Amino acid sequence: MVTKSSHGGEREFEFTQQDFEKVRKLIYARAGISLSEAKVDMVYSRIGRRLRALGMNSFKYYLDALESNANPDEWEAFTNALTTNLTSFFREEHHFPVLAEHLANLKKPITIWCSASSTGEEPYSIAMTACEAFGTLHPPVSIIASDIDTNVLATAARGVYPEDRISKMSPERCKAFFLRGKGAQEGLVRVRNELRDLITFQQVNLLADEWPLKEPFDAIFCRNVMIYFDKPTQAKIISKFVPLMKPHALLFAGHSENFLYVSHDIKLRGKTVYELNPATAGAATESAMSRLARETV
Repeated sequence: MVTKSSHGGEREFEFTQQDFEKVRKLIYARAGISLSEAKVDMVYSRIGRRLRALGMNSFKYYLDALESNANPDEWEAFTNALTTNLTSFFREEHHFPVLAEHLANLKKPITIWCSASSTGEEPYSIAMTACEAFGTLHPPVSIIASDIDTNVLATAARGVYPEDRISKMSPERCKAFFLRGKGAQEGLVRVRNELRDLITFQQVNLLADEWPLKEPFDAIFCRNVMIYFDKPTQAKIISKFVPLMKPHALLFAGHSENFLYVSHDIKLRGKTVYELNPATAGAATESAMSRLARETV
């Protein structure tokens, strides 16, 4: 039984070890997320909110209903509740000069996929980098920003943030890319429309059998999401990235993620930046490029 919190306090709802294991099983099957044994309190807190919202008083009843009713809206709420969305503008800043240099050497138009976009700070940072690299608010770049969590995607699409979220940016960047709110909107900033126009937001579950993305990309950002997956899941995702990468494409990973022991199809180019390994990934990439050529004839 885990009816008490790790701090010894009584819980509002009965929450057994079986309930916790079922949550772990369901979120792994749904989103590939491997919850550790240390996440008991987090699971209770976040799923407990769903019980209150639905007027339920039992974890067992909620989980049984979730599993048997196949309600897509509640599955979405369940997944959103257990998804961690820590992000910031220009997080892991060393990647963006690499991206800028990469963009300067590419054939136009350029396509980029931000595969775990969270609340939008990462794809907007990519867009700002593209604007700076080409010296215009209308660079020849299109960005697809995806996430499994529809709530954070809605925030990203709005492009409105508390002003302190851009406090670490230079005044020049703030002025160039954000509009400050006035009156009732004071204390908020909004991303300029030109940046938002560069980005298409859509829901993508990286664990889905099929992704709604067909064209190969010049760069893929998959940062700080693989840490939630086990090695077989990571290998499966990377194997699906490879056909979506142009021969020169870069794959950007998070600072604590190492793909070298996960896939032989990519090799390390720099600090948490990968590129295709021609010796092993060529066939899949060539197939993707041939498919693109056929579709554009």
